[in-house]
Amino acid sequence: MPQNRSDLPSADLARRAARICLDMKANDVIMLSLKGVSDMTDYFVIASGTSDTHVRSMAENIMEELKRDGSPVHHAEGVTQGRWALLDYVDFVVHIFHPTLRQFYQLERLWSDAEAVALEQHEALERAVRDGRARQDVTRGDEPPPTEQDGARRTAAAREPQDQERPQDADTTQGALP
Repeated sequence: MPQNRSDLPSADLARRAARICLDMKANDVIMLSLKGVSDMTDYFVIASGTSDTHVRSMAENIMEELKRDGSPVHHAEGVTQGRWALLDYVDFVVHIFHPTLRQFYQLERLWSDAEAVALEQHEALERAVRDGRARQDVTRGDEPPPTEQDGARRTAAAREPQDQERPQDADTTQGALP
């Protein structure tokens, strides 16, 4: 079996591929160790893109980055179609799916005997914070953390009866508030 030309062990190269997927906003990135389960390869990296273009872009980026690191892809399939890109690096294989195909093939279930390898999911966020593309204080990915004003609004709203009509803008309201 041909070996990777990089000096990095296959586990590190597979993690590098997974990190590239995470950096490119892939969904549900996992790494499975197939050691003791199969002789065909040591690791699977499985990720989902959000569209055909996203799948193609991730596959091309992984091939480019790992080639730059001294590990060219041994065999690639499906990159141009963008539905299921398979990148075979001999010691590890990267599968990048369109979400519907990932759900259909369920590789994680098929290889359920394989052990999941922990990935540092937060590394992509840490790099984004360092690069100024994200804030470190974000508690959830889709909204900023609550401010003191938000907390005061929620507290005041909780005290007000729900069945009373409130004015739209307190500054323009004449007289006392209900």
